[in-house]
Amino acid sequence: MDHEDILHRCFRCGYCKLPGNYVDINCPSYLAFRFETYSPGGRMWLLRAWLDGKIEAGNRFADIMFSCAACGNCVAHCAFPEFRDRLLSAFTAGREALLDAGVAPSAVRNYLTTVQRHGNPYGRSVKKAERLGLPAYDHQDYLLFIDDAGTYDPRGREMARSVGRILERAGISFGVIDGECLSDGNDVRATGETLLFENLARHNIGVLNTHGVRKIITLSPHSFHALKNDYPALGGTFAVFHYTQVLAFAMAKLTVTPPSSPLRVTFHDPCYLGRHNGDYVSARTILKSLPGLTLTDMDRSGKNALCCGGGGGNFFTDLLTGGAETSARVRVREAASTGADILAVACPLCAVMLEDAVKSENLDHTIRVMEVSELVDQCL
Repeated sequence: MDHEDILHRCFRCGYCKLPGNYVDINCPSYLAFRFETYSPGGRMWLLRAWLDGKIEAGNRFADIMFSCAACGNCVAHCAFPEFRDRLLSAFTAGREALLDAGVAPSAVRNYLTTVQRHGNPYGRSVKKAERLGLPAYDHQDYLLFIDDAGTYDPRGREMARSVGRILERAGISFGVIDGECLSDGNDVRATGETLLFENLARHNIGVLNTHGVRKIITLSPHSFHALKNDYPALGGTFAVFHYTQVLAFAMAKLTVTPPSSPLRVTFHDPCYLGRHNGDYVSARTILKSLPGLTLTDMDRSGKNALCCGGGGGNFFTDLLTGGAETSARVRVREAASTGADILAVACPLCAVMLEDAVKSENLDHTIRVMEVSELVDQCL
């Protein structure tokens, strides 16, 4: 197994499951289940025991390994800089080894089978994807890469249209490619299905190269991460930006007006924009430029932000839902405690996860989840 050499170096100090205040719990799976085996340190020891032949790869072991949301909190807070950057890679390699051994939760198998058959986790025909009313790509400056959620999920499609409207208002030349690209593969890769990820990526790279794409704006931070960091090794060399990074510089071109009444906003950092790629500024730059909005950060923000729990395929496998201590429900309670009217997000998966949590917590009349571009759109 890749990265096997670091497993014995973890002595379970526990920093990996905490944020910088060393009080709260920031590991989504440990927060949900409260067994040490569900923490990053617990996974390290379980993997080592399995490889040493001390335990078998049973259903319980598989549930623990695949419940990781790949949020990167363990990487940000591990006490050992010599190997902390390899923690998530070790867990991914462990899941890959379990898949090779034929051991995985049924929800994970169903998720991967659906992606393999249809090219997306929604099980929808790529050719029958609902059109978004955005301009077709024809050698404009940018391709707007619409991820799975932006193509097939009703809420995600709203966000894609909102981002498109803002880009048009800002005079940014862009287009979309309908019915050709498959899933970006980011979360498939996080589950350990490397070959399927490479097939998806190579297909998409072929489509993008055929169209002569050079610069890409993504709707989803998950797509941003995959296209920016993983596609180059497979021949996909593009300049890739998350839409907030483009809008942060384009806000000066927009004429914005304050809302009818002042709004207090708090921002939820997406894991694949923040911890995985180090951008905690772009979305906040946009929000701070909007008149009539007051930005108030939650106690856990930036690299200490609590994940919504939807990463690592969990948005589709549903291994972390149920109970009041799921990270999405804890997160919306934290957001509401700031007194914010709006919980702003910059990821379609975060939006859906947190909107569901708002309903579960009966906070519908207290706080509303809105995408950053929707807030900008509202002020135009």
